[in-house]
Parts: sequence; structure tokens; C-alpha cells
Amino acid sequence: MAKHTARLSDYPSHEAWGKLLKKHVDDLGNVDYQGFQKEVSQLDTYLEELSQNAPNSEWNKNQKLAFYINLYNAATVKLIVDHYPIKSIRDIPSRWKKKWIALEGKEVSLSYIEHQVLRKIGEPRIHFAINCASYSCPKLLNVPFTAQSMERLLSKTAVDFVNDPKRNRFEGNRAQLSKIFKWYKGDFTENESLLEYINTFLENPAPKNAQIEFLDYDWSLNEAK
Repeated sequence: MAKHTARLSDYPSHEAWGKLLKKHVDDLGNVDYQGFQKEVSQLDTYLEELSQNAPNSEWNKNQKLAFYINLYNAATVKLIVDHYPIKSIRDIPSRWKKKWIALEGKEVSLSYIEHQVLRKIGEPRIHFAINCASYSCPKLLNVPFTAQSMERLLSKTAVDFVNDPKRNRFEGNRAQLSKIFKWYKGDFTENESLLEYINTFLENPAPKNAQIEFLDYDWSLNEAK
């Protein structure tokens, strides 16, 4: 049993997802959906493998995070590919609430994975790791999350997102923030204020009394031009 448990972080393997990401997502997070379309069978195979190998009680926190973050991101790409060409994920009816993702013999929604699974794990940095196929979202990484890389990649996505002037802007006593910090404020402020949380990742910390505003959210497709 001990040997099996030690290998859980490698199974199901996220290697196939990693190969697709490397081919079809650039370093800025722009996605080549036409490229994904041509290899949709490989994406389907990966999602099928996940559906049959869901986490159990023996999996640790990072193993579960890797599984569900990758599942969310791969399923979002699949959703776009199935409706492509579109200008925004919001053009798809019930894009987050529709139950279509196979998992342990039942069908779940993107909303279920995010709100009922990932957010309940108690790691607010997941909001910088999952991608909703839009420009104002955190960028889709072109590498998969694994249990071994989880801490490094969660830190990277948090630092990248908070310091990205397209998504958050800090000037003087003003903090213009992504609406992600408005929608999920409670996840970030369990132990500190919102700006205190953000300052842990910000290269030049904002004043703790900065005036907070929220930027408009760009829902246009995060597509490679």
C-alpha cells in the first residue's frame, strides 16, 4: 500500500495535457484553439483518464489540487473548442453551470469543480491558477500542475497575476484591482485585509490604506492572434 500511495502524485499522469499546453499555449497565456481543435481526440482521452481516476481519501492536498486545477483548465479548453469559433466564453449558454464533465460515473459542471471542490480545499491561490478562457483571467500556464510543482507554480501564478499591469494597477494611493479580488474577497481575507494579502506578492507593496477600485473585466477570448 505504501508504494501505491507514493505513486499517486504521478497517476493519473498529466503528461498528455502538458504536451498539448506546450504546443498550443504561448508564454503570455494566449491559446491556439484551432490547434487544440486538430488534436481534440488527445484532449478527450486526457479528460477520460481523469474521469476514471478521481482523487480518493489517500491523496494529499497537492495531489488533489493538481488533479482539479488541470481538470478545470482542460475542460474549459474543451468547452471552447466544442463551440469554436466564438468571441467570448460568455457566448456559450450555461457555460459554468451545465453538467457535462464526466467524473466518477456522474457529470459535474465547471462551477462545481471551482466552488464545491477547489475553493473548499482552502488555498486561495487557486484563483490565479484556473483559467476562464478570457483576457482578464489569470493566464493559462503552458505547463501542467503536478503535486511536486504545486507550491512553486501557485506562487508563480500569484506573483505574475498580482504584478501584471493589465490585470492590476497600483499608483500612489490608488489600487485598481481585478474583479477576481471583489468576487472572491472572502477567500483572500480570512486572516488579513485584502491589500495585506496582495502585498505578499506585490513587488512594490501598496499603502495599506490605498483607495481600492475594481477594473472592468475583459471577457474576450484569450486567443492567440
